Amino acid sequence: MSDATAEAAPATARTGGFTDRLHSPRMYAVLLGSLVLLALPFYVDRFWLQAGLFAMAAAIGAIGLNMLTGATGQLSMGHAFFLAVGAYGYCVLAGESGTENGHTLTGLGLPTWLAAILAVLLAGVAGGIFSPIAGRLRGAYLGIATLALIFIGQHVLFNAGSLTGGYNGRPVPPLSVFGFTFDDAELVVAAVPFGASEKLWYAGLLVLLLSALFARGVLRGRPGRAMNAIRDHRIAAGVMGVPVARYRAGVFVLSSMYAGLAGVLLALVFQRTVPEYFGMILSLEYLAMIVIGGLGSVAGAVIGAAFVSLLPQVFTHYSDSLPLVSAPGTGGLAPGEASRYLYGAAVVAVVLFLPGGLARLGLGRAKKPAVPKKPALPRQPAPPEQSAAPKNPGEKS
Repeated sequence: MSDATAEAAPATARTGGFTDRLHSPRMYAVLLGSLVLLALPFYVDRFWLQAGLFAMAAAIGAIGLNMLTGATGQLSMGHAFFLAVGAYGYCVLAGESGTENGHTLTGLGLPTWLAAILAVLLAGVAGGIFSPIAGRLRGAYLGIATLALIFIGQHVLFNAGSLTGGYNGRPVPPLSVFGFTFDDAELVVAAVPFGASEKLWYAGLLVLLLSALFARGVLRGRPGRAMNAIRDHRIAAGVMGVPVARYRAGVFVLSSMYAGLAGVLLALVFQRTVPEYFGMILSLEYLAMIVIGGLGSVAGAVIGAAFVSLLPQVFTHYSDSLPLVSAPGTGGLAPGEASRYLYGAAVVAVVLFLPGGLARLGLGRAKKPAVPKKPALPRQPAPPEQSAAPKNPGEKS
């Protein structure tokens, strides 16, 4: 085979592999799901859009926690603290100063798009302050240390009234990008009125897509291999030259920024931040998300976040028709409690029977195509032995 043919063969193989992936059933499912998500604001009511936005925000935060806990093996119980930093950081940076509920609120009045970026960076700075501890502790010790962040955060949120508004929280300024405001001012698109939820839907989809692609690139690249090596065998990773403490600290900062971004999106959806929401239960829910969905997987974080965040919403919406579930405040089993029981049971079931999480369910690992064996060549008969040439009569034996 000539050199030109040898060079063209790998290129043809690469093109064929890309074409096969492009026409695979999984790709068709992704395209169909994308079309459905883009069309939902035209057909569903505001309740489902808000539930979907909560799931998007939860998925962004779960992706960050999965890089920290699932890929690097660092247990964090303080994820809700960094969500609070992002949410309240946005409110303080974008809000205006004023008085509400007996509190004199402090606001810098920055452009909302700039305030959102700075709030994410602020969450990263908070993670960077804690990162020296995260770089040296591991396992349950790191979990206990991050748990302290929840108590510190709750104390600050309830008592720093000028920043947080106290128990009643503070309003969230609507996001405005290039003159387009994501508020309830009616915008008619294809005879469908678009409010804040419809407008935020597409912004949330875009932010979730970019966050997932960035995390996927990190986990599939050299940093991801180093993170997995630290998780599986820390000492061996250090011997191979991986800066263990630096990677742990860096991943903690990155996870904090993801949580801050999720907090900003949550604040925009809620339209009011309440300190009680950012407590220990929220951190436990995020841990449940990554365990149910699948540790170390971006798709698992998204699936787990959708499962855990949508379940209480569905139970609340259909509490009248579901058995053993009653509307909040009417006695019996509340939707929130029922959902916690259910995804608690899901955590146990996943740990026992499906260690890879829901992301592995029904997908399976793609089997490598069998390489066809070369056909066996027919055995050639052995050449007949040539008889020795007769000696010349004159030669001596």
